[in-house]
Amino acid sequence: MNRTQAQYLEKAKRSLLVARQNKESGFPEFALSRAYYTIFYVASAFLEGDGLSFGKHSAVIGAFGKNFAKTGRVPKQFHRYLITAEKARKDADYGVELEITSENAQETIVQAQEMLDFAEANL
Repeated sequence: MNRTQAQYLEKAKRSLLVARQNKESGFPEFALSRAYYTIFYVASAFLEGDGLSFGKHSAVIGAFGKNFAKTGRVPKQFHRYLITAEKARKDADYGVELEITSENAQETIVQAQEMLDFAEANL
């Protein structure tokens, strides 16, 4: 693991901590958003290991799927977690009607933790 990858994982850990705090404080939409960013930082850490860096979320999502999920370097469901969480994050961040539940946030938090654990064991 290089220095930048370690920094991404540290940022992912902090983001996950805030996601949990937001959920416990009754703010599921903000919890889900932070859990998405945890997943995003983990994906970015994997890409960094291949010398890949992108400025757009869509580019990170596409490259992570192509270079890691489709090749079997990470479990395929991790790409699905990233795609699903990104869509939910947009709803959470930009939607004005509160449709994000505590259960939605918890599911994304669990997925984020799974990806973070995998990254820590495999990078």
